[in-house]
Amino acid sequence: MSNETKSLLTKYGVCFGIASLITFAVFWIKGFFTDNVAVNIQILADGFFVAGALLTLFAGMLFVSGEGALLGISFVLRNVVLAFIPMGRTKHEVYAEYRERKLSKMKKSSDHCVLFTGLFFLLIGVTLTIIWYVKFYNMLP
Repeated sequence: MSNETKSLLTKYGVCFGIASLITFAVFWIKGFFTDNVAVNIQILADGFFVAGALLTLFAGMLFVSGEGALLGISFVLRNVVLAFIPMGRTKHEVYAEYRERKLSKMKKSSDHCVLFTGLFFLLIGVTLTIIWYVKFYNMLP
């Protein structure tokens, strides 16, 4: 196995582990082991859906920040901090220069392990929700 393959498998393992921890945290908070099968399927669906949604949204934030959409906020915050530092305004640069400098330093990530893991958990959550709806929706008291 090459180092690149091991690195990618490690990233997927970490993402899967984090998603599993989130899922089990939801199970634990909601009290998974009940006598009612319908409630257990609801809790399973909630756990997988929450983990999948969080990882998918995090992947979206990584993509947006990687494209430079949040550079304006960091530019403003940097200038606010520099305004309170003595002689800080001597390091002033215009936004175009700041954006060009930051975008040249950014590295583009080619692996999408957070996105794929999030979508996998989201798919399991949606599938369990559909199963619960078809089998148990009208049966709950």
